[in-house]
Amino acid sequence: MFRLWGKEFKDNKLIRDTVICDETDDTRTHKIFNALDAICYEFDLSKPIWLDSTITDFKKHAKARFYQDNFVDSIDFDYLEIHVIEE
Repeated sequence: MFRLWGKEFKDNKLIRDTVICDETDDTRTHKIFNALDAICYEFDLSKPIWLDSTITDFKKHAKARFYQDNFVDSIDFDYLEIHVIEE
């Protein structure tokens, strides 16, 4: 089972979070993108842009942070963090 944890932070405090589970036979990349889409839908956010630094961090740590630079729209929190917690 694949699980991705999505968290919103503001002033170093967790505002809200959710865990997306995926038991399909998709590739890991598809599972990540599908889970991120589900997180953005649940939090009513536009989809963030994967910058080179975001991709590098995700490859190293299975965790990525999306700041204002990653979003086209304005956000009312400091960053969105995603973290793979089970594969």
